[in-house]
Amino acid sequence: MPHKLPDAQYVKENYQYITLSKELEENIYVFQALLKGNNDIVFRQIRIGDKKVKAFLIYIDGMADKSLITRNILEPIMIETRKLNKFIYNNQQFFDYIKEYFITTSEVNTKDKFGDVVDDLLCGETILLIDGVEKALIISTKGWEGRNVTESTTESYVRGPKEAFVETLRINTSMLRRRIKHPDFVIENMKIGEYSKTDVAIAYIKSIADEKVVQEVKKRLKKVQIDGVIDSGYLEEFIEDNPFSPFPQIAHSEKPDKVTAEILEGKVAILVDGSPFALMVPAVFVQFFQAAEDYYERYFLSSALRILRIAAMFIALLFPSIYIAETTFHQEMIPTQLAISIAAQREGVPFPALLEALFMEITFEILREAGIRLPMQVGQAVSIVGGLVVGQAAVQAGLVSPAMVIVVAMTGIASFSIPAYNVAITFRLLRFIIMIAAGTLGFFGIIMVVMMILAHMASLESFGVPYLSPLTPSRTQELSDALIRIPWWAKILRPRAVQRKNIVRQEDTRG
Repeated sequence: MPHKLPDAQYVKENYQYITLSKELEENIYVFQALLKGNNDIVFRQIRIGDKKVKAFLIYIDGMADKSLITRNILEPIMIETRKLNKFIYNNQQFFDYIKEYFITTSEVNTKDKFGDVVDDLLCGETILLIDGVEKALIISTKGWEGRNVTESTTESYVRGPKEAFVETLRINTSMLRRRIKHPDFVIENMKIGEYSKTDVAIAYIKSIADEKVVQEVKKRLKKVQIDGVIDSGYLEEFIEDNPFSPFPQIAHSEKPDKVTAEILEGKVAILVDGSPFALMVPAVFVQFFQAAEDYYERYFLSSALRILRIAAMFIALLFPSIYIAETTFHQEMIPTQLAISIAAQREGVPFPALLEALFMEITFEILREAGIRLPMQVGQAVSIVGGLVVGQAAVQAGLVSPAMVIVVAMTGIASFSIPAYNVAITFRLLRFIIMIAAGTLGFFGIIMVVMMILAHMASLESFGVPYLSPLTPSRTQELSDALIRIPWWAKILRPRAVQRKNIVRQEDTRG
């Protein structure tokens, strides 16, 4: 860097490639030109020792811990360094002594490029510059206000751990590290986002996870080019195999116990700073119907609940369509007494069954969305009371039949039984397509659309793993923990579809 100070515009465009100068004034000029107008950035000039060596301290108010800076940086180097004068002959020695003996924070690094130094500063670190030295001390002083660990608001358990991830990455990784105490458990970091420089962590167990999957995750994340990453959902759209599919190919959770269980099966977790939701890959369709609580209750109770969820899935997807098809095209399939009752109810309804169902379903979806977006206390009242009032008013006005209200209500309740919210939304969207097919072609239309959905699902993969595994390709032994839940002492092997190098989970120790 020349002694002639560069133009401020040149600094902003090329600061990543400029190296620090021995002249402290030049370094201060570059920092001030680059960060001009930022009132939250603190520039503090200090003198070190009796020789009054010039130094400069830079940190961001609100991101750096001021008490840590005062106690572990300023007090030692401004007071204790006075004793060094008889041993110190140049500023480089001052620099080395301060780094090795006087800075008492847990982590101290040195860097010589403005790009690296500025990146660390904007992450909450404190920068110390000393006159006559071409390097900067990067001192770990991160400390900002954040949400405390609380119970999950999106995944509720009756039995099991209650704590959930928060928006601070290091707290989230520590919750995983606390549960997996093994040297093979690896957490790798990278930064994504041209402007946000968001910290992203990849967590996996080296001796269990498939190396090809790990490398594919890293490869896809490195290809992400975006201004900023605000939530893990940003990355999900970039790295999923088929972005045009309505089915989610990446699982997410805000529960550290659930993420830990997936990692122990050989999967890779992706955590994003600022997001309480971790991504888990590869993902298969059956796992979206498995709740973590299944593994905390006794196996026969969990198996019954899984079967109930699968039944709820079919109700949520097909019940309105079956009603439309039977009342419109296949009345002979309805028992006589029931057919007479439905016909009597529909006598004054001016619309065909398809329009009647679409009206009620769209109304129900609007009420559900309104209940989510409104404040919690108001939202619950709007969704419940609104559904009752609208349904009753529609029946009294003769717009819909009472049977249709029952069908729509059962469909909505069934969709709430699906543990994965993103899969429930997918079924809610597909339900409208199947309803239209049922209203135009009857059962033939339903079968045609369902076959197309199954064919599409069979073509999907998640990081090389078939989406419908272990249903197809069929893996008989793994089916015992897909549709039902086998006892823990019988879970001898890990899923073969996810990884193949460390199949044995445990030994059967019964007896």
